[in-house]
Amino acid sequence: MRMLEIGNNDELPTIPAKRYFTIGEVSELCAVKPHVLRYWEQEFEALSPSKRRGNRRYYQRADVLLIRQIRDLLYHQGFTISGARQKLAAPVAKSQPLQSLEVIRQLRREVEEVLRFMRNG
Repeated sequence: MRMLEIGNNDELPTIPAKRYFTIGEVSELCAVKPHVLRYWEQEFEALSPSKRRGNRRYYQRADVLLIRQIRDLLYHQGFTISGARQKLAAPVAKSQPLQSLEVIRQLRREVEEVLRFMRNG
């Protein structure tokens, strides 16, 4: 699975070190309206947040990363829903180095954020 292009990811906030996120939090983290997230759940099989108490959605970090990837495919790369679905299902051998690099950059940003918090707290 290919991660976001570096330039597109910089405009989005860092994902906090939490286990679960509400639909409102994910909406802010991914710059996508909640109704769009609910629609994408119907269109992308891999996007399936757990539901609890009164059918409330709880997204995990992997879901947030997937949503950012879907957002990039649709909004920045110009894919259709169908095209994005196919792209996500395609083998990813060629994009593995890019994925690893982006994961490392995201982890580094998160570690730096924790260090800032610990120094100031």
